[in-house]
Amino acid sequence: MALSTRQKHILAFIREFIIDNGYPPSIREIGEAADISSTSVVNYNLKALEKKGLIARDRTVSRGIRLPDLIPRLPDISAGLMRIPLLGRIAAGEPIPVPDTDFSLFDGETIELAQGIFPDQEGMYALQVRGDSMIDALVNDGDIVVMKHQQHANNGDMVAAWIKDKEETTLKHFYLENDTVRLQPANPRMQPIFIPAVNVEIQGKVVMVIRQL
Repeated sequence: MALSTRQKHILAFIREFIIDNGYPPSIREIGEAADISSTSVVNYNLKALEKKGLIARDRTVSRGIRLPDLIPRLPDISAGLMRIPLLGRIAAGEPIPVPDTDFSLFDGETIELAQGIFPDQEGMYALQVRGDSMIDALVNDGDIVVMKHQQHANNGDMVAAWIKDKEETTLKHFYLENDTVRLQPANPRMQPIFIPAVNVEIQGKVVMVIRQL
């Protein structure tokens, strides 16, 4: 199916934005670029692009739009620093529903890390933790987790897990046990979550925790 003029414009804007900034645009920015005031209209066109395989959307984070043929490399802001986009919040507690839009709670914010701290900078983003289910892993409410976007995990990895049927996301340790996934908190007061493996998607792995004092 051919793209409409509006969809072509949106797709071109997303590509240009990612190349220029190293992270995807928000719903608001797409609407402004396409002269669309309604977020539902923006979402309608994004769903059409997604259905045609031209974009992919990660609903566990804000600014969760990706182009399958374009993985942005994070820009340097100086000779010794790199900048990682801070995309939103993730629950470290009971899973919480993901908002319907891609509005960033930290629109345009980034965190700065020493250049070279990660051998591969592609697909990196940051989230602020909400909740205390991972306190024994030294991840507290308000801390920042740096994520590597990936859709696989090894047992014991701390991941952002998308629970499909509930449209919820949570930060937990991942364990695959036969055809069941155990999402294990690091808090003795909380119980693990057991979910059929087909109902869970890994959206990223924690590679660094930045403590907020």
